[in-house]
Amino acid sequence: MTTDRTQGPMDRLGFLLAWHGRITDAFIRRALGTTGLTPRHAMTLMHLDTGAMSQQSLIDRLEVDPSVLVAILNDLEGGDLVHRRRDPADRRRHIVEITPEGSVTISTLDTALTKVENELFADLSAQERATLQDLLNRVASVPRDYEC
Repeated sequence: MTTDRTQGPMDRLGFLLAWHGRITDAFIRRALGTTGLTPRHAMTLMHLDTGAMSQQSLIDRLEVDPSVLVAILNDLEGGDLVHRRRDPADRRRHIVEITPEGSVTISTLDTALTKVENELFADLSAQERATLQDLLNRVASVPRDYEC
């Protein structure tokens, strides 16, 4: 007797995504090991590489609690990779910008991440990679009816 419940875990998109996410995370962490940064540190630097922004903007982009961002920025500032300053237009606001050392680190990150991506996606064409990126960008981070 067969039922509709015969799907294996790799036939379920959520499990497949989680499985590949775990593997990808391990590859990225290993690649970042040469810099001493975590994925959150790297993502923060990559956002700042596009230009200075407020701490609130970083909180929104990274989707983290303000206390988590402060810890990330403390680490990055301790490594002279970012600099925080008060916004002259609003002294309650902090502006964060990448330092010259942070820009050098971005170059190292870019090389390491490109190598990881080339290994992970070697069997995909450029078009397939673009399609995968588009599809993943459209996946909801939290299902609409999900209750924690």
